[in-house]
Amino acid sequence: MPYEPSWDLYRTFLAVLDHGSLSAAARELGLTQPTVGRHVDALEQAVGSQLFTRSQSGLLPTEIARELRPYAATLAATSASLLRAASSKRDAVAGTVRISASEVVATEVLPPILTGLQEKYPALVVELSASDVVEDLLQREADLAVRMTEPAQAALVVRRIGNIPIGLFAHRRYLERRGMPKTIAELAEHQLIGFDRQPAYVRALSAQYPIFKRSEIAFRTDSSLAQLAAIRAGLGVGACQTGIAARDPDLVRVLPRGFEMPLGTWVAMHENLKTSPRCRVTFDALVQGLTAYIDARSTRRSKAA
Repeated sequence: MPYEPSWDLYRTFLAVLDHGSLSAAARELGLTQPTVGRHVDALEQAVGSQLFTRSQSGLLPTEIARELRPYAATLAATSASLLRAASSKRDAVAGTVRISASEVVATEVLPPILTGLQEKYPALVVELSASDVVEDLLQREADLAVRMTEPAQAALVVRRIGNIPIGLFAHRRYLERRGMPKTIAELAEHQLIGFDRQPAYVRALSAQYPIFKRSEIAFRTDSSLAQLAAIRAGLGVGACQTGIAARDPDLVRVLPRGFEMPLGTWVAMHENLKTSPRCRVTFDALVQGLTAYIDARSTRRSKAA
């Protein structure tokens, strides 16, 4: 390599990889299309290989581009982490903190928690990554994470929150049309909402409840938010966090004694961040808020008793 390419070239390279065209990458980066093209040309000259080929569907990455992608992604994560660290003051709760959480938790559970946090610390900026893809805390893709699987990596500060209960729910309109199933077996007569692909925890669910095999699912989507929207729309019977369903009087629990799945929940951050004021207060707020969210169900049960 005749010279060391600037970070701008790698950033543009990633954007073209993600979007498959120079114009879409330019829109994301706030650059002109010719500038993006020059960045790609410059990086190709630096590495001595062609990175993209043209096709009717857009720009396709070459084999060398696919090999370079994880390294460029690491650079992007490091750059973002550097900017977040530089934005904070040593002893003040200020600057940017990035949180990773699943789609449903990020949109349905965390907003009230983060509202209270930012009301208390108005100089704190929150970046919330709502994705069911697990981001790597060791690579600093995020500062903190709410995980539904126990973090196995070393060098993390981890707090187990407890189990978020998952139940089966349907809208009242759906149950008025189709009736209330009395057993798991009767679910075969109903429209089931579930996942398209089968990750490990979904396969475990299918083993315990064969009715949830992919072939039995009438509405399939890997988006948990889309599943929740389908339940709310009255499309069928699907799994939902009981705490979320409790907010909507039109969602009715189906087979409350026949189906409940505990969803383990953890909050984690890199151990190097435990002395960072912005990360420490955010970590504590997530732990307290999620604990209260889980405990609210127990409180409602006690009052009902």
